[in-house]
Amino acid sequence: MSNQRYEKGRAIFEKLHGKHVGEEIVKAFGEVCPEMEQFTMEWAFHDIMTREDKLDYKTRELAIIASLVTLGGLPDHLKAHIEAAMNVGATKQEIIEVILQLTLYAGFARATSAMLVAKELFNQQEGK
Repeated sequence: MSNQRYEKGRAIFEKLHGKHVGEEIVKAFGEVCPEMEQFTMEWAFHDIMTREDKLDYKTRELAIIASLVTLGGLPDHLKAHIEAAMNVGATKQEIIEVILQLTLYAGFARATSAMLVAKELFNQQEGK
């Protein structure tokens, strides 16, 4: 699986997700369907995420968090993107505010679930 789009997409993926939750997700579906990993790196991380002049990575990750909250959390993905947002400069408070804003639009239960996922990740990073 080595080509320029894949390699550039993989570099962006590693910048955002490092070797943490996102890597676990990609590895898991790569074991079942390697093509999905390739499509993820080439399309999502190369073709979409390299549009740097459109939105910065922090804004993109906060938008992804909002979308995941609206979809009902998807805890593994939510955790991966909260972590990615922090890796590119989002603060804990900015993430909390995005989730809080979604209480009105996505519903209290979805926002509550997302806030608990965020809390778990924040606690892990603080060593609690």
